[in-house]
Amino acid sequence: MAVYPIRTFGDPVLRLPCAEVTEFDVTLRRLADDMLETMYDAPGVGLAANQVGVQKRMFVYDIGDGPGVIVNPVLSGHSGEWEYTEGCLSVPDLAWPIVRFAEVRVDGRDLDGQPLTIQGSELMARMLQHEVDHLDGRLLLSHLDRRQHKDAMRALRRRAMGLSDADSGDDREPVR
Repeated sequence: MAVYPIRTFGDPVLRLPCAEVTEFDVTLRRLADDMLETMYDAPGVGLAANQVGVQKRMFVYDIGDGPGVIVNPVLSGHSGEWEYTEGCLSVPDLAWPIVRFAEVRVDGRDLDGQPLTIQGSELMARMLQHEVDHLDGRLLLSHLDRRQHKDAMRALRRRAMGLSDADSGDDREPVR
């Protein structure tokens, strides 16, 4: 198995919707294994294929109940709201309180191409929505309010310039 570098904010591959998977073969299984290894190494609870530069509509996950893979996932049902501080492997070391659906249903395929439905609440629901967003070409930054987004972009620009929050002259708390 291989550990891939995780693509981060600014990489255009993260903004492109992923193509549906049409071939369910050994190559797809190997990709899923490598993605799981990469996710555990990061560490994270979910990883979409485009986060490792592969434009396939699939993601891997493990929120503590064992690993899973879903191919061609589509959000097919939801209810309620739940706010929780959320981060992303593609926007490392930053996190924000984000409101998402509290319960969701996702339909897709397993690695053999067989129909698969996953239902989740709270953390599982959040992870499912987060990873489907990635596959649609959206980062968690799109869920921030105007002020959060402005602060996030400031932090990301400073990071790109090699500056720390302490160098900012800004006495507000840094985004975590």
